[in-house]
Parts: sequence; C-alpha cells; structure tokens
Amino acid sequence: MFEFAHPLVFLILPLPLLIALLIPKATTRTSALKVPFYKNVQALQLGTSTPGAGQNIFFRILAVCVWLLLVTAAAKPVWIGEEVHLPTTGRDLLVAVDISGSMDTKDMVVQNQQIPRIAVVKHIVGDFIERRVGDRLGLVLFGTSAYLQSPLTFDRTTVKQLLVESQIGFAGPNTAIGDAIGLSIKRLRDRPAENRVVILLTDGQNTAGEVSPRQAADLAKQSGVKVYTIGVGANEMIVSDGFFGNFQRKINPSRDLDEDTLTYIAETTGGRYFRAHSPQELNQIYQLLDELEPVEQEQQTLKPISSLYMWPLACALLLSFLLGLAPMISTFFTSRHEVNQ
Repeated sequence: MFEFAHPLVFLILPLPLLIALLIPKATTRTSALKVPFYKNVQALQLGTSTPGAGQNIFFRILAVCVWLLLVTAAAKPVWIGEEVHLPTTGRDLLVAVDISGSMDTKDMVVQNQQIPRIAVVKHIVGDFIERRVGDRLGLVLFGTSAYLQSPLTFDRTTVKQLLVESQIGFAGPNTAIGDAIGLSIKRLRDRPAENRVVILLTDGQNTAGEVSPRQAADLAKQSGVKVYTIGVGANEMIVSDGFFGNFQRKINPSRDLDEDTLTYIAETTGGRYFRAHSPQELNQIYQLLDELEPVEQEQQTLKPISSLYMWPLACALLLSFLLGLAPMISTFFTSRHEVNQ
C-alpha cells in the first residue's frame, strides 16, 4: 500500500505563487554574483536572439516540475507491505520425558486395547506442544542419563517430531530424575526469571544420576524455575501366567512410582504434582497446564515500510541540472542555426 508519511507538507505547494504575488518585482537589475569568467560566457551569446515565448514556457514548466518533486520527496512517500506476524514473547518451557525401560509397560487402555505408556505420552504431549504458540519450547529426554534433545525454540513442529522419534532405551534403562531437572535448570538459568517452566513426566523413581531429585528441586527453587511433575501409569493391570496363559492375576504396574518425591519437587518450586492413571487423565492434565500457564494471546505484527522519497528527489536533481543548463544549450543550438543560415 502506497501512502505519504507527512501529507501536510503538500500545503506548501502554492508557496512560490504566493511569493510571486506578494513580493514586488525588482525595479533595477544588479549583478547578484560576481563570476570571473562571466565575460567569456557572455561572449557566446553575442549576436543571438533572446529566448522566445515557447522556451520561456518550457523553462517555467520545468521549474514547476522540480518544485512538485521536491515537495513530494519532503512528504516522504512510503510503501507499506503486508503484515508479518512476529512470535510473541511467551514462556521458556522445557518438556522433560522419561524414556526408561518401564515406559514400555502396556497399561494404558485405548479403545479396549492396552498400549505402551510412551505411545500415549507421545500423542498427548505432542498435541500439547502444538498448542503452545508463542512459547519457546525445548525437549529433555532422560533414562539412565539426561539429554537435551531440542534446545529452546519457536519451532514447535520440530520439537514434536523429535519427541515422536524418541525410542525406549535411547537414554538407558534406569531413571535419572534429578539429572533431568538439573539439565533443565542449566538451560533455563539465562532466561527471564518469570518465564522459566519445566514439565517433567515419569513413571518411576530416581534410580540413576549424580544429583538427587530433592537436591535438584532445591536448586530449581534458587534459580527461579517452576517444575510441574506428572506421574503416569495405571494402578492395576491384568497379566496372564501359566504355560498356556490361562492363569490371570492383577498387579500394580506403578508400584515403583515415587509420588512423595514428585510432590516435593512440585511444591518446592511452586508447581503442582499430577497423577495420570489413564490416557484421559493425562490429556486432562495437559489441558489444565494450558490454563495454569496460559499462552500469550496478543500476537505482535509488523508492517515492513520502504521509503521512496529518494526517487522524486533524484528526479528533481536531474531536472534542476537540466534547468540550469537549458539557457546555454538553447544558445548553443541557436548559434549553430544562425551560422548555418
């Protein structure tokens, strides 16, 4: 879209006409400027006729064009492009997911089928990542060791894809909850204090790592990092025993889940602890997290502006040169015409 940044400048367009009408003409003609070589230039005009009426009109039109172009340049013409949406300043949110061996337990029921915990987590957490428009998201995967799978980024699609591609056992068979929190703190400590959030999901207790979960929670509190913890896994599931699988019994697949420690981590850092026994509960938890840590709704936009004032200014300069040289050019061609005659 084309517009002028200072359209009121066009009010000075009639200024030369007002000056010509209000200021009286000079009655005497004196030299305004002493030029040493003026006599040489004057000699070129000896014997030539004065400019005709047609030439005078041409010079005046040229002068008017120069004035119009100068005023147009002063009004600052600009071209405004289409709106460009900028990423909003949201939270710095790290999602820490347990991929230890126990996450392969098939105690999540979906459409009457038992599927592994990790499959449900990938689906629900992936949808949660997609909803976090405006947040800088990162992904930490942990087992025996903790790894930063994705640094903080606005590219939610890549973070989700990296989560989907993660496999059980990539980080080892055990569970290093404390190391996962410690790694998250390290990645968040240089970010704004009010926006540091970690969502940690696990199905067991700390069985590996160099830092205990409670020590990591105290460090997170000192660093201003808020940690939400989620314990995932059903309270009971039916397994088949016997040579032919004809003997069934109930077991508690979440007997190793350390809810006391997860609760301590959340309460110490100002977050909350959630328990997900089923895919439905896990989905509700992540929807609740959307409410507890809402996404910024106001999206910033930018309209790129390109200044165009240099074009009328350049045209005015060229016409000014032409206007200044016009009398000499006219004299030169008139002299040649008289000589030929």
